[in-house]
Amino acid sequence: MLRQLLNWRTGLALVAILIVSGTILYSQYLARKIAREERQKVAQWVEASKALIDPNSEDTRLPFKIITDNDDIPIIATNEKDSIIDYVNLDSVKVKNNSNYLEKKLSAFRSINRPIEYTDPLDSTKVNRYYFGHTKLLNEVRYYPIIQLVVVALFIAITFFSLRSNYRSVQNQVWAGMAKETAHQLGTPVSSLEGWVEMLKENTATEKIAHDLEKDVNRLRLVSDRFGKIGSTPHLEPVDLVKQINSMVDYMRKRATGKIIFTVETHGKEVIEASISAPLFDWVIENLLKNALDSMEGKGSITVDIRDENRTVSIDVTDTGKGISKQNIDRVFKPGFTTKKRGWGLGLSLSRRIIAQYHNGQIFVKHSEIGKGTTFRIVLKK
Repeated sequence: MLRQLLNWRTGLALVAILIVSGTILYSQYLARKIAREERQKVAQWVEASKALIDPNSEDTRLPFKIITDNDDIPIIATNEKDSIIDYVNLDSVKVKNNSNYLEKKLSAFRSINRPIEYTDPLDSTKVNRYYFGHTKLLNEVRYYPIIQLVVVALFIAITFFSLRSNYRSVQNQVWAGMAKETAHQLGTPVSSLEGWVEMLKENTATEKIAHDLEKDVNRLRLVSDRFGKIGSTPHLEPVDLVKQINSMVDYMRKRATGKIIFTVETHGKEVIEASISAPLFDWVIENLLKNALDSMEGKGSITVDIRDENRTVSIDVTDTGKGISKQNIDRVFKPGFTTKKRGWGLGLSLSRRIIAQYHNGQIFVKHSEIGKGTTFRIVLKK
């Protein structure tokens, strides 16, 4: 699916480049063609103007028609001193209300087109220059590629986000399917182990071993139950986070060396409630505590700080381990990323899914410093 998504992105980019490139080339061709025609029309307009004022002209019908037909090309005429003497196809209201309007237009016309000059045949010192601007059609042709580029970009963005959303949906289904299949596969051997544990309990010689073995079997059952809940809508209910987290801390404390100091800080509050799915939430806390233990070489401290705020509850899990480099902070929640020699790098990715999708909360790296430790923060809505 990821390869298909990349192929789609490449294909869309190529199509967009071809469309935009072709449009720009063709629009430039049209713009140059229209610009030449407009210059020719202005030249005809100048010749027609001369013919109208020429006393020797016998038939002025054609010159008059050429002049009246020009209702779209703006023209400003100047004398030999470059002073404005006439204009056509400009907003007369703006000319009256704004004394600088014609000067600004003249400056703009100078920058886009060379003027057409007319020298008085009887007096070579008298030279009229005719500056002209672009018609509305030419401006539309020039700006058309930009408009099309925006449309193509929007099309690509919508298509890409649609494909990405579809990819995430398929990916979520794969995750859920794998989790449920794992739970299903674990179910049979765990049930068999529970039966063997009951049989060992009946024998006084193995009764103590049976009780220790029962704890591990119950642990396997809990893991199976957690995997089974992935992909299903979890049942959230108000739970005392202080009690829930202390239980997980006690569990991890028994499996850590005596040189690891565990602390749970509640800021004087004995009960802090939030709506959670206890089995899934325990999975997240356990994973954060395991990562904290792995980051320390058998000694250090792990602190869980629980704060009851107005509308949220924040849980900070801080260790004094080796920390996370800056380039890896944004990658720690991606599936497959791990700095350990063993493991698949799925723990934090699953933790984010559990907190974000099932609890509508947040989990992120609040702070990390190489050689000093890391703080992960969970934010839950009350």
